[in-house]
Amino acid sequence: MAQDNKVVSFATQKTGGGFALPHALVRLRDVSGQSLKTVLAGFFDRADDALFELADKARSNQDQTAYFDAMRELRLRRKAMTVSMLQYVSRAFNDIGKFNPANAGGSLDEVDQDSLTLLDHSELEQKVAIENLVNKLRNQHGEAIRLLNARVAHLLPHMALSDGQMPLSPEVICGGVGEACADLDIDIRAKLVVLKLFDRLLGDKLSQLYQEANTTLIAEGVLPDMKRPPVGGHPPASSRRGAVAPPSSSVPGQSPPLAPGAGATGPVTGESSGVTFSELSALLHQGRGAGDGGTGAGGHAVLNTTTLLNRLNEAQALPSEWSEGRVPPLSEQLVPVLRGEDGNAYTVGQVDSDVINLVSMLFDFILEDRQLHPVMKAMIGRLQIPVLKVALSDKNFFNRGGHPVRKLLNELAMSAIGWSEKKAGQRDPLREKIESVVDRVLNEFTNNVELFEELLSDFSHFMDLDRRRRELVEQRLRDAEEGRARQERAAASASELISESTAGHELPEPLQGLLSEAWSKFLQWTVLREGEDSQAWARAGELTRKLVWSVDPRPVTESTRTELLRAIPSIVDDLRHALQEISWDPFATDTLIRDLELVHVDVFQRLVTSPAAPEPEPTPEPQQLEQEAFVPAEPAPPVEEPVAVKASNDDASSVDPSWLEKADRLRVGSWIELSREGTRTRCKLAAFIKATGKYIFVNRSGAKVAEYQRDQLAAAMAEDEITLLDDGLIFDRALESIIDNLRSSRKD
Repeated sequence: MAQDNKVVSFATQKTGGGFALPHALVRLRDVSGQSLKTVLAGFFDRADDALFELADKARSNQDQTAYFDAMRELRLRRKAMTVSMLQYVSRAFNDIGKFNPANAGGSLDEVDQDSLTLLDHSELEQKVAIENLVNKLRNQHGEAIRLLNARVAHLLPHMALSDGQMPLSPEVICGGVGEACADLDIDIRAKLVVLKLFDRLLGDKLSQLYQEANTTLIAEGVLPDMKRPPVGGHPPASSRRGAVAPPSSSVPGQSPPLAPGAGATGPVTGESSGVTFSELSALLHQGRGAGDGGTGAGGHAVLNTTTLLNRLNEAQALPSEWSEGRVPPLSEQLVPVLRGEDGNAYTVGQVDSDVINLVSMLFDFILEDRQLHPVMKAMIGRLQIPVLKVALSDKNFFNRGGHPVRKLLNELAMSAIGWSEKKAGQRDPLREKIESVVDRVLNEFTNNVELFEELLSDFSHFMDLDRRRRELVEQRLRDAEEGRARQERAAASASELISESTAGHELPEPLQGLLSEAWSKFLQWTVLREGEDSQAWARAGELTRKLVWSVDPRPVTESTRTELLRAIPSIVDDLRHALQEISWDPFATDTLIRDLELVHVDVFQRLVTSPAAPEPEPTPEPQQLEQEAFVPAEPAPPVEEPVAVKASNDDASSVDPSWLEKADRLRVGSWIELSREGTRTRCKLAAFIKATGKYIFVNRSGAKVAEYQRDQLAAAMAEDEITLLDDGLIFDRALESIIDNLRSSRKD
């Protein structure tokens, strides 16, 4: 139970099984302990205020007493509860494999009804509250928890842990909450208030805890490339019972196959999670006869791994005679490696044969991948023999997501996803950089994997600089497009207001010119500066209607002339002030005012000679009359949207809704291939301008290539004018494809 200590020891690194925790788990335990301590400090600070507020709003003395009791006990037991929870979580690390949280043994649904009657009522209520909190945490942070579970299982391949036994699982954290609350000297009502408070204040704060936990393991190199949790949330296959046993190899000089889970074997991504080389090898042999795939068949001499690596070194050093753009498959490149000076063929051991087959299938996928330009495929394809050497030396290469060779292949492929060949004579820094990386590997790599780490670091730095340059160009483009969109929207709003205000009125030519030029600019300036919901825009609208009314007052009554005499001076003053605000040419302003005054003189002359309409009964107040004078005599016609804002509604009905949904799912940063007039251009979505509904696409240099409205984009996708490119990790996609194909062939 809780101990009233101020010091929490996390020093124990031995688990209940007597073996040392992996360094990454030690680091996770220490970092998460500090994070949880910070989270709890924030909880207790907020709990005091929350309980006081609840007590203040309590409807009965009994409820108020429960809140005050809980508040007092939390103040007294704050340090002890914090220590108790931290020690509980620490035990989940130190006794991993044996530690079983109190609430991880099953839900209440699994408890026999007869046994429920034996539980104390308060104990049952506390158990229900804890289980509700567990379920809430799993629902809120499910993906982060599954990612963390996969990484922990990766570090402990021999240990079968349930979800509840995973360190930092909701069961562990809530078990710590339950143990800390068990010693509170308050009745069950107040204790349930505390548990409810944990539910209310703690749940949201644990998001950062799980995020930091995953970040800590990523920094330690534990599955850094895993972006999504394994399908189904299961731990790696190597940590589950019933894992496929690898085929044995008895070839002299051949390294024995790894046992299931040997080494740091864990999830890759997707369905390939936790598939070790041993399991890949087993999948390769599914469906073969007992005598198939043997080594040394036909009396051929067998090359052991060391000799094979030496011969691969020689083949790697030979100058390439491949034709431009052609990449021979690995099997073709290995023909001279497996032929002796006397012309006799060699063979290799079973495990090395499996490695060759897997690497060959990986590069077959890469070289057939339509996401990559043929020139880039050719350059990456030159790395087949170096990658094979790495895989022969380190079987964990296939399941270690953070392996520098895998990361370098992924980086090269991702950088090339939007690459297009330059015209002759144009410099191409990316192509030059990738060529230099490939050349260094071919010229310098023997067995020094550190070379790949050096190249990865250098290439990542190059790409960071390149990305910053492109981001600046794209940001300038987005700013320009958004500015243009705001201007177009402002022009549309000004046009709409003028159309509504002039509907049903006959305007003299001077006022038409004023409204279409100077006054339209003022209205656009008001929208851009203040917005359409502002008081300034409302005043501008009112002045627009007064201005129109002053040159064509409708309806005309006996009081219209008097109202005009009273209103025109302020209208003219407001007009002059508005044009001064936008710095309109003062000489042009004076000309506009004089022309407007002449129009007003004509209006007064017409009012003298034209009969007035009878006054409506009853006579309205002057203020009401003035307002009614501004209402258009006829309903305003529908406003036509400007071209920049208007979508192709005529075509929208012909586009299948499924393609519209695909267009909506397209995210900024997504790469596409655009086919126009027989040419293919790779570009990415740089911006979606909400104001106009435009999708803006740029090439790799950041220059605008195309823009679409939503329905136009959907139609282009439906007609294969636009195809989406998958910019995911190419090595991981290739491995997933291999595993799917092998499993499918096994079912067949």
